[in-house]
Amino acid sequence: MPEPLLLARGLTRRYGQVYALQGADFSAYPGEVVALIGDNGAGKSTLVKALSGALRPDGGEIRLEGRPVHFDSPLDAQRLGIETVYQDLSLAPDLDAAANLHLGRELFRGGLLRPFHVLDRTAMRRSARTAFGELGVELRDIGVPVAALSGGQRQSVAVARAVAYASKVIFMDEPTAALGVVQRGRVLDTVRRVRDRGISVVLISHNMPEVLAVSDRVEVLRLGRRVATFQTAQTSVEELVGAMTGALTR
Repeated sequence: MPEPLLLARGLTRRYGQVYALQGADFSAYPGEVVALIGDNGAGKSTLVKALSGALRPDGGEIRLEGRPVHFDSPLDAQRLGIETVYQDLSLAPDLDAAANLHLGRELFRGGLLRPFHVLDRTAMRRSARTAFGELGVELRDIGVPVAALSGGQRQSVAVARAVAYASKVIFMDEPTAALGVVQRGRVLDTVRRVRDRGISVVLISHNMPEVLAVSDRVEVLRLGRRVATFQTAQTSVEELVGAMTGALTR
């Protein structure tokens, strides 16, 4: 077994008298889809925020490629190759797919115009077509506002943006929530393509059949701690639910 790409040991986080994380552990390996599951209040969101730089844990250790790391903001995590696709997607609905792909990382024209920050829309769209093509994302027109796209297409744009800049880990929070059957399938295919590029994908989901269909491994949180780890090829929905509810420990 290779060394974990991303490793957390004993993470704690307290809000007043309530512990959201109570010594939580987590690991993600290169080129795998690892699902992070747990009932509401298990600490999933808090753990992901700690691992992606959105908050600082009160205690514990985070290692990336075997080295201790400390994130003061999501920008710190992004600089180290960690991206997050949030459930609300964080897209600008009035901008087109290319502009959303480069949101915050816009390309500008060179020469004398550069001090005025004139967008190089041609280069951005060319780059976007390449990024979408590599992931098999099909958009009829990347120049239309993302508000006009289907739910699955918007999700694919958010994933493509993360993949364009992530070199190590991508967190995906409920990537298929509120999508139809066909759109779910396309998003899951995109997840597999990302994994095949050697990037570790951390999937946060409540959909157990979906978790088993796309993930290589599952880690279960309960009451702020990791209580079980499963290889998906050797487990069932019943076992996962049992670990989440405390009926099964492993």
